[in-house]
Amino acid sequence: MSTIAPNSATESMFGLVVRQRPRVLTISIAFWHVLRRDVTVTARGFIPFIIQALVMPFSFLFIFGRVLPGAGMTQRIFPAIFLPGVLGLTIFMSSLQAMSLSLMLDLDGNHEIDDRLLAPLTVGLVALEKIIYSAFRALVTAALTLGLAYVVLGPEYQVRTDNIGLILGVATLYALGSAALGLVIGAALSADKIYLLFTLIFSATVYAGCVYYTWSSIASLKVLQIITLFDPLTYASEGLRYAMVPSINGQALATLPIGWSILGLSLSFLAFLFLGIRLLRKRVIA
Repeated sequence: MSTIAPNSATESMFGLVVRQRPRVLTISIAFWHVLRRDVTVTARGFIPFIIQALVMPFSFLFIFGRVLPGAGMTQRIFPAIFLPGVLGLTIFMSSLQAMSLSLMLDLDGNHEIDDRLLAPLTVGLVALEKIIYSAFRALVTAALTLGLAYVVLGPEYQVRTDNIGLILGVATLYALGSAALGLVIGAALSADKIYLLFTLIFSATVYAGCVYYTWSSIASLKVLQIITLFDPLTYASEGLRYAMVPSINGQALATLPIGWSILGLSLSFLAFLFLGIRLLRKRVIA
């Protein structure tokens, strides 16, 4: 008696042989189409996306990169030191907003996430797709911010060009970590508590994330220096400074060792990813 191997082919009621796709291929195709749909929606509204993405970095770069140095209130090298912090902050805001706000609306408003869960994807893969999309959106925003910085800062724009791979790697890792944090927040909070996102999480992250200062410059404030180590933005800002800021008077800028920055970003991403998937599964499977 002949048998048909599983996942190979089955015979329909009309005697036709219908080949079945392997499960991994089916999941991969579904994952790709969901991701492509999110990217297409963003592309269709690209102009509003650019305006929304660049308002904050333009304000920071203009005030801290042109006005204050021009008024003699900061050192001339400050824009070069401040730019990596602005880049990290931009990645954080873009990833967090793209993930947490949309997830809150999906869970409490339009329930669009229900359609995604009907696809042949696990809850973890649905979460991973949203993380990748949010990270991609953040990296596009970061690239636009670098172009904007070149225009706004003018001659004060100083970025090393020999560490492009490292810059991209740190930015990508932090974009994924920020999106995973957005997953945690979006799955844990309901839409009516969105104010907590900006009043508590945003403020605590920004001011303890070494955006306005380097980690080594607060060595005299040991308590603050220790607190900043619990903020992933610190590792992003310092990692980007290590890769972006040129030598000052022949000496490299003192930053956190790049190995510690990558380790901090990697651990925070994995921790947020694990917690976020658990929270999302708890919200959608009840």
